[in-house]
Amino acid sequence: MSDPRITSSIFTRGAVDLSTLRGPAPASSRPGTPPQGGPSNGVPGAPTAGGDTAIVDVTEATIQSDVLERSMATPVIVFFGAAGFPESDEFAPVLERLNAEGGGTWVLARVDVQENPRIAQMFRVQGIPMVYAVVGGQPVDAFSGVVPEAQLRQWIQAVLKAGGVTVAEPEDPRLDEADDALMSGDLDAAEQAYRKILADAPADAAATAGLAQVGVARRVAGADPSAALAAAESAPDDVAAQLLAADIEVLSGLAEQAYARLVGLVRRTAGEDRETVRQHLVSLFSIAGPDDPAVASARRALASALF
Repeated sequence: MSDPRITSSIFTRGAVDLSTLRGPAPASSRPGTPPQGGPSNGVPGAPTAGGDTAIVDVTEATIQSDVLERSMATPVIVFFGAAGFPESDEFAPVLERLNAEGGGTWVLARVDVQENPRIAQMFRVQGIPMVYAVVGGQPVDAFSGVVPEAQLRQWIQAVLKAGGVTVAEPEDPRLDEADDALMSGDLDAAEQAYRKILADAPADAAATAGLAQVGVARRVAGADPSAALAAAESAPDDVAAQLLAADIEVLSGLAEQAYARLVGLVRRTAGEDRETVRQHLVSLFSIAGPDDPAVASARRALASALF
């Protein structure tokens, strides 16, 4: 598991010693006791725990029960913040919303650094906001500052896996909006939405596939499928005609036929034309994804054609 900003973890600088914070836990906050409602301790955006959420406001008196002991059964994400600090005020509600979506799979423990400077010192908090993951009574990862929500979701998933929690990957609502725009034919809105997702998570396969579909939809716009396929049949070495035919085949559910068409064209072309065809074929692969058997087969055929 790694910092979502892909920087070196704070733990490379040494372990965090929490032993001095261990102490008797109040009876009202023993493990398994639902978090009690009440006023927050000053951490931004402080709703009380309830429903499917698991949010606790931590003090020195409760850190053993609310963080250390609770993390033995459920991963705990500790948020260090303070009211009145803009980045902290903005980031806290994001964590709270994701915690609610988690349905109790992890605990959000909020620490007001102004009210609890000793806890912040023990965790080596240099600035806020700062976030720690505690699993099995020990910190396992941390990051400071604000990160994009998509990367934060991935980081939380890694924390849950480290804690032995099996959960379904959450759906990104932005992806649904992008898909809806694509299905309705609003290609500009769809492209903008997919690119925004990829700006936060460059490896997002669904957004990559969606963006590739936008490209295909733009290329076939206004084309007569039957006429385009007939033109490709009569001119097997016409690169533009073959690329359009392949796009139409992909949209018609004939992806394997499209891949074979372009692999054959790679074999018959050279130079810039060959590279154009190769890049086009690779963009079509991204629509199906690397795990698709047809894509795997076509990739092998493409490698054979190239080398």
